[in-house]
Amino acid sequence: MASGFFAILDDIAALMDDVAVTAKIATRKTAGILGDDLAVNAEKATGFLASRELPVLWAITKGSLLNKLIIVPIALLLNAFLPVAIKIILILGGFYLAYEGVEKIIEYLFHRSKKGHEVVAEVKQDGAEAEKAKVKSAVMTDFILSVEIVIIALGTVLEESLSIQILTVSVVALLATIGVYGIVALIVRMDDIGYKLIKSSNDKGFFGGLGQLLVKSLPLIIRFLGVVGTIALILVSGGIFVHNIEFFHHLLPALSSIVKEFAIGLAAGLVAVAFAAGGGKLAGLIKR
Repeated sequence: MASGFFAILDDIAALMDDVAVTAKIATRKTAGILGDDLAVNAEKATGFLASRELPVLWAITKGSLLNKLIIVPIALLLNAFLPVAIKIILILGGFYLAYEGVEKIIEYLFHRSKKGHEVVAEVKQDGAEAEKAKVKSAVMTDFILSVEIVIIALGTVLEESLSIQILTVSVVALLATIGVYGIVALIVRMDDIGYKLIKSSNDKGFFGGLGQLLVKSLPLIIRFLGVVGTIALILVSGGIFVHNIEFFHHLLPALSSIVKEFAIGLAAGLVAVAFAAGGGKLAGLIKR
């Protein structure tokens, strides 16, 4: 009886060792997309009142966990019974990410900046609605990026047993959410940490200087992440098209992969924005 119990424990330990190895490989394979995920979501989790930053981030984190709970079993089932569906989902997601990235560029280039009093009035009037919209957008973007993370992780363990596939993909998905949003939480609270350091040290010495550095660095980091996040959206979308559509994969082989992926992502985003704009005009005509 006892020997049977210890044999079970030994099997579990061996399984966990295998999962640790495969999860390490899968995490290394998804490192690039995790970096993009961090940049995109750090940008999306900012721009709120300080008192709302953590509640908003928690709402996005819960959405991300729900995304993983939905994506992991569906990805495993589709991989077993309908693998072509995974490619279709990725391509549709690529258009969504491209749209998000190009829309941000168009907004920056062609839409005038609002004056201070307009921004304050808008926040007072539509703060809750704007917050919900931004959380929804962040969760949707996380969904697309999560699909790619899960698919890449699954691709590293296709030759393994089903139990190892399930555990490996689940571990990578969980680590992705905890790691990404844990770092995002530290970034958005940098200024609060800085203020506490300044106050506790009376703005003197090493900790006072460190506090000043954290406070002054946050706006620069947010702007930087905004730019990197937009580029990441376009690059990830372009990468999806290049890796899943044979024509794009073999198009201009001499061109740098990063340049090609960015160009294809940008073109897809312009098409998606034009399509969305046309759809909006059509909806307006129908309402009339």
